Amino acid sequence: MSRKFMSYQHKELEQNWQKHWKNKNIFKTIEDASKPKFYALDMFPYPSAAGLHVGHPMGYTATDIVARYYRMKGYNVLHPIGWDAFGLPAEQHAIDTGEHPSKLTYRSINNFKNQLQNLGFSYDWDKEIATCHPKYYHWTQWIFSLLYKKGLAYQAEVFVNWCPALKTVLANEEVVDGKSERGNHPVYRVAMKQWMLKITAYAERLLEDLNKIDWPESTKEIQRNWIKKSVGAKIKFSVKNYETEQIEVFTTRPDTLFGATYMVLAPEHPLVEKITTQEQLSKVTEYREVTSRKSDLDRTELNKEKSGVFTGAFAINPVNGQEVQIWISDYVLMGYGTGAIMAVPAHDSRDHEFAKKFGLKIQQVIASPNKDFNIEKEAYTEDGEIINSEFLNGLLVDAAKDKITEYLENKKIGEKSITYKLRDWIFSRQRYWGEPIPVLKDSKGNVIRAFEENELPLTLPEVSSYEPTGDGKSPLSAITNWVQRKNKNGELEFVETDTMPGSAGSSWYFLRYIDPFNNKCIGDYEKLKYWMPVDLYIGGQEHAVGHLLYARFWTKVLYDAGVCPVDEPFQKLVHQGMICKDGAKMSKSKGNGINPDDVIHQYGADSLRVYEMFMGPLTQTKEWDDSNLAGVHRFLSRVERFFLSDNGKSLLNDEPATQQDLKILHKTIKKVTEDIENLSFNTSIAQMMIFLNSVAESQCKNKEVLTQFIKILSPFAPHLAEELWYKCVVEEKISPQDKNYPFASLAEWPKYNPELTIDNEVKIGVQVNGKHRGEISIAMNASQEEAVAAAMENVNVKATIEGKIIRKTIYVANRILNFVVG
Repeated sequence: MSRKFMSYQHKELEQNWQKHWKNKNIFKTIEDASKPKFYALDMFPYPSAAGLHVGHPMGYTATDIVARYYRMKGYNVLHPIGWDAFGLPAEQHAIDTGEHPSKLTYRSINNFKNQLQNLGFSYDWDKEIATCHPKYYHWTQWIFSLLYKKGLAYQAEVFVNWCPALKTVLANEEVVDGKSERGNHPVYRVAMKQWMLKITAYAERLLEDLNKIDWPESTKEIQRNWIKKSVGAKIKFSVKNYETEQIEVFTTRPDTLFGATYMVLAPEHPLVEKITTQEQLSKVTEYREVTSRKSDLDRTELNKEKSGVFTGAFAINPVNGQEVQIWISDYVLMGYGTGAIMAVPAHDSRDHEFAKKFGLKIQQVIASPNKDFNIEKEAYTEDGEIINSEFLNGLLVDAAKDKITEYLENKKIGEKSITYKLRDWIFSRQRYWGEPIPVLKDSKGNVIRAFEENELPLTLPEVSSYEPTGDGKSPLSAITNWVQRKNKNGELEFVETDTMPGSAGSSWYFLRYIDPFNNKCIGDYEKLKYWMPVDLYIGGQEHAVGHLLYARFWTKVLYDAGVCPVDEPFQKLVHQGMICKDGAKMSKSKGNGINPDDVIHQYGADSLRVYEMFMGPLTQTKEWDDSNLAGVHRFLSRVERFFLSDNGKSLLNDEPATQQDLKILHKTIKKVTEDIENLSFNTSIAQMMIFLNSVAESQCKNKEVLTQFIKILSPFAPHLAEELWYKCVVEEKISPQDKNYPFASLAEWPKYNPELTIDNEVKIGVQVNGKHRGEISIAMNASQEEAVAAAMENVNVKATIEGKIIRKTIYVANRILNFVVG
């Protein structure tokens, strides 16, 4: 079969150039402070046994295009990759099979690595890291010790997501509809002693500093809502028949205190057991048990039906002495605020719904301007004049807030307060496969100290069983010779047996890439100063209040400690869209995942890369379509055939290019340059298709013109670009094995001539009485006289006007010409 009817031989071609890139290590990061830098970063993958599906390379391809572009622009580029390698799946595999979790992890890493290399990504593999390697987690543990010494790591009894089947605490994102994401086991909210990180100490900075980074507004808003600053007052309610007990609430509406007609405690509130009457005990106990099986998300769902139980106890409203019932309800969380609220059903829709359901008093304290408004039917939530509130009557809301707060402070029953929705980070896991927490305790479980740097890393010991104990302890607790050690005084000390969550290693990995083999610190300060912050970070929005918030927190702590030169890690953040198959997100469980290895085998890595970028805007969700993938493959085959003869020789020549060819080239350079910087890859590819159509029509084979196109193509389809560069530019005068071989991937990015990107002529429509009658080609910014003269040469326009009087001529330069005739 003639070569011109065949697709290009992508398999051999791509493997060949990947081998040359690897052998020459051409993507190695250059340290040259005299040049500008660009740090392009992917959210590094968790290497599962399932491997990649075609949804994963979407973001990776985008960062690779940008990294290749800036490399060609003369920047020092840092484009690293590594592995988020501690995780529950590997541990569960170890529990099921007895095989050490590191073996599955490193098998998965090797598979992922092979898949990524087959896609031709320009990673600096010399900077590869894995969070489960002791040389890496040495410094994760060092950061924990730093946090402990700064008072930002502490132990407390808190409510956690406990999964009895997995025998471990789970993060909120690992719980779906009250069950574990892995295994679908029931999860309960129980109180356990856990290590905590005091992220709340940084709440204000985490909130304010969102204003100085280039992130999607939607992600910023998610973090703002998660941190959620509230200004109001703390108020103390005494409890009837319990003289020493008080219930403290925080409210943003102290002006409505006279309208507080009942109180609600979180079911887990420590006071519930003490104040619940004997008559209500069974109902309260049953309700608390049911609540323990609900996630925080389920409990705070606004549209769910309100539920609750009366404790039988009463509190005293501190401003009017009225007795108010104390209830428990799952919509109040122990982890938010004080775990108690004063309920003002007249002016809060949720409280109103609750009060109506249970027949509780509704007392209006803000007047509605609508005389027909019925407080029994709905809550009044707007501003207005205070009523039914003694010394606050007649004031507007803001003035009433100030006056009641002053009153509370004078009476010592309240004070002005600022709170945040953000809770401290639960940092304990009762697992084996995680970073050991570097802390020593005494025989009573009291913390003695954190490990010093010269004692690190505290490595994981061998264990006979990877399964956690049933009482909430990790498998490490059974390794006596690892847990127990004697100090210099011969006293027994005990190593902490909880391990860190998977989010620990991912909270600072972007710093370690810069100096991954430094044995003295997390990274040389001058190197960190040069490379940080990350210039472009691409990854999923699902990490908005997990990884992205934790990474910002750790960076600020390290900045305050003087070991990191920036206090925000990621200057620009972009979320790639999902790729769907048959309208659903790709996943192994749905059976709709497509293995990139299969696509590469049939169509090639370049086809996969270009197709995923051509599907639509990077940030949008897109539907996989095999026919469109085949179309992209045909486009690349057409590119190859345009440059090379049937026997693989260059078809380029030195025949002069026409003005039209130069114009389309420089328009393409301009368009692709701007589009890459704006991450508009789909329109870049569309422009390259327009270019190919144009030069094919004009039969342009000018070497100077088409050499520039190879450079433009290179970040998108690097393997094909290298092949064309070798055959058409280098002309096989030098071998890719030679020391000074000039790779297309390292060629200088082309510059465009602005004058050649401007059209000298423009087509505009001609209307007669508002109806389109033809088009004319005229010079840009032509005068009205010139436009009218050209229109009179148009046969259709001339025939329509002939014999009629031109009453008015409307001309908008470069846009339209309209004749009003009669």
